[in-house]
Amino acid sequence: MYNQTVARLTYKALLGRRRALILFALPLLLLVVAVAVRTLTGMDDEVTRELLGGFALATMVPLIGVVAGTGAIGPEIDDGSVVYLLAKPLKRSSIIFTKLLVAIGVTVVFSAVPTLLAGFVLNGNSQQIAVAYAVAAAIASVAYSALFLLLGTVSRHAVVIGLVYALIWEALFGSLVDGARALSVQQWALALAQKVADSGAGITSEVGLTTGLTLLLVATVGGTWYASRRLRTLTLAGEE
Repeated sequence: MYNQTVARLTYKALLGRRRALILFALPLLLLVVAVAVRTLTGMDDEVTRELLGGFALATMVPLIGVVAGTGAIGPEIDDGSVVYLLAKPLKRSSIIFTKLLVAIGVTVVFSAVPTLLAGFVLNGNSQQIAVAYAVAAAIASVAYSALFLLLGTVSRHAVVIGLVYALIWEALFGSLVDGARALSVQQWALALAQKVADSGAGITSEVGLTTGLTLLLVATVGGTWYASRRLRTLTLAGEE
């Protein structure tokens, strides 16, 4: 299923100059803020929870997911170069699977790892808060990568739609509006963070652990399956 040539080309596209700047900017900002907050306020579990939950998980992870997920295939479809890839004797599911793994790897490295480091800077992993949010960021990265990879196959405006989703739905509605929380990848991932952290850490989710993991699995598998189907449709149509 995994194709090294496709993976190499995808990594090269994602880590090009413009996208690399975006990918490095948010984690760097998180770490700078974490150092500043720790210097000014000292160790504070509540501040740690607010920064890792409010910025890292709610904003940084979905934004990096947008860049990695849509960037893994969207530009190739937009400029037509995907035709050369589809002309190769490769299964469409193999192409999508490989690109998904690359997107997941990039998103995890640029979101979950900085989240873990920021957590240790802020409170030294008191009450397992740093690990909990890093685990949540990692599992959310998988779902975001699948969903935004799918978006890259169905729309030429994938980045714009992804940014609207990440900034409006996940960062705003997913954090503030009660009814929308249960339909947020952020909240599904928080269910796992709540399980990993100590009981007194104050991490809560709008959904239970089983529900959260199930929805994350459905989003990942469903997004990957439909993206593969969409890619086959592009091949058959020969016009998109």
